[in-house]
Amino acid sequence: MILTKQLNIAYADQLIVEQLNLCIPEGKITALVGANGSGKSTILRTMARIMKPLSGGVYLDGKSIHQQQTKEVARQLAILPQNPLAPDGLTVVELVSYGRFPYQQGFGSQSAEDKRMIEWALEVTGMTVMKDRPVDQLSGGQRQRAWIAMVLAQGTEIMFLDEPTTFLDMAHQLEVLKLLQKLNEEEGRTIIMVVHDLNHAARFAQHMVAIKQGHIISEGSPVQVMNPNVIREVFGIEADIIPDPRSGVPLCMPYELADRTVNMMACVS
Repeated sequence: MILTKQLNIAYADQLIVEQLNLCIPEGKITALVGANGSGKSTILRTMARIMKPLSGGVYLDGKSIHQQQTKEVARQLAILPQNPLAPDGLTVVELVSYGRFPYQQGFGSQSAEDKRMIEWALEVTGMTVMKDRPVDQLSGGQRQRAWIAMVLAQGTEIMFLDEPTTFLDMAHQLEVLKLLQKLNEEEGRTIIMVVHDLNHAARFAQHMVAIKQGHIISEGSPVQVMNPNVIREVFGIEADIIPDPRSGVPLCMPYELADRTVNMMACVS
């Protein structure tokens, strides 16, 4: 169980997130959605202990993560930041091995369990055949799978991902999202991710949190969150919400800017 209590986050003197109370459901994929600058990535990084809050707390199984040792937290949760970079020439297997750092006593020493987890992470992400290739020579989707393999090698039950499909084409986006879905369904991983595409969020997440200016506007299932009023308030657009003909999950079909609709009504009146 991971949750926030009265969480305040600031950059310099500017308060970005105020009095945030958020509980992440265990064993589900949670998608944080919102317009650019809404604070969703800031919330994710603070929950993953990359950023320190101004006040309030983030709690993992009842303990404040900001008061725990780094390795202790790293054995419970892992994070994949947005657009991570690997050193030139670093191979896939070397990258994935970094995920075992929280368990190692000395630099470079790998136990039998470390090796087993590395091999498993490569296998489950489909990267075994590419393990000796440099990361910088992979396609966008392959690179993202390599980074996800590193996160998996950490062996944590909770995974944070900040826009894992950014800059990927449609095929690679589906490749990454289907992999995360598989990890959730078959491994029971709790996954929290910032998602730019609303329809991807509704399709692959069981829980959605809509954020505006650091505040939660709506949270719940995709059916609960994906409605015209929430879309209007959070994104400033008018949209039709229709059921996906294949899965039945809600699809967002934007057709107008909300403020333009208001201005047109004013002109008519």
